[in-house]
Amino acid sequence: MGFLKKFFRNVSRDGSIPAGASSFESLDEDELEAHLGVARYGNFRLTDAIRPSYDLQVIPCEGYRHDTYRDEQNRTAVPVLMGACSCERLFDVFMELLDPLGPIVDTVLETSHCRERGGHQDLYREHIDLPVLKSILWEFEDLLLNDGCTGIAVLNPDVPQEVQFDEHKLLIIYGEELDPFEAVFRENGIPWNQQMKFITEAEHVHSSSDRYVRQFEEFRMRLGMDDYHR
Repeated sequence: MGFLKKFFRNVSRDGSIPAGASSFESLDEDELEAHLGVARYGNFRLTDAIRPSYDLQVIPCEGYRHDTYRDEQNRTAVPVLMGACSCERLFDVFMELLDPLGPIVDTVLETSHCRERGGHQDLYREHIDLPVLKSILWEFEDLLLNDGCTGIAVLNPDVPQEVQFDEHKLLIIYGEELDPFEAVFRENGIPWNQQMKFITEAEHVHSSSDRYVRQFEEFRMRLGMDDYHR
């Protein structure tokens, strides 16, 4: 059971899974290793950060849909675009989605590397020139694409609009005027599919490593963000 023990130590399962209901729990090592080794589903390729459930409750695919974020406390509803893009061009599309935000942005860096100690932690950096931010993001492309415990959001609070590249490597945009962002999806051939399901809507696993924990620390420092307690 060495591989299984390593698997459950290095990944975290998510998706509101009832006890005893995980599709992974009855697998032997060979079945598990084979499933984790599958990155391509049709024309869609996942990054190393995430894998769907063994029983493929949601089959990963490319596309985007319109959604709404409802803030019950403030009784507001914010339009949302949610998109999934194949790995080979995912980061390029993310970079293009940042342009409509304007020349000066704020950044939120999200980590769940120590999920067992309190879930996610968010680190905030205000007022960074977008070209400077993009340069740093390119330096850490591998981390952002392939670490299932790192996510980032870039926002213009004056508009307000936000582009999120989350731990699941989904592209999520919040704001009232989303036409420029939807145009980026269309120009990159990402189809609109209002019925599509995302990997987050079923059981899935996140993957990380000690190497990515170290890279995250370097990334945090390059962004000029304060230390945090792990």
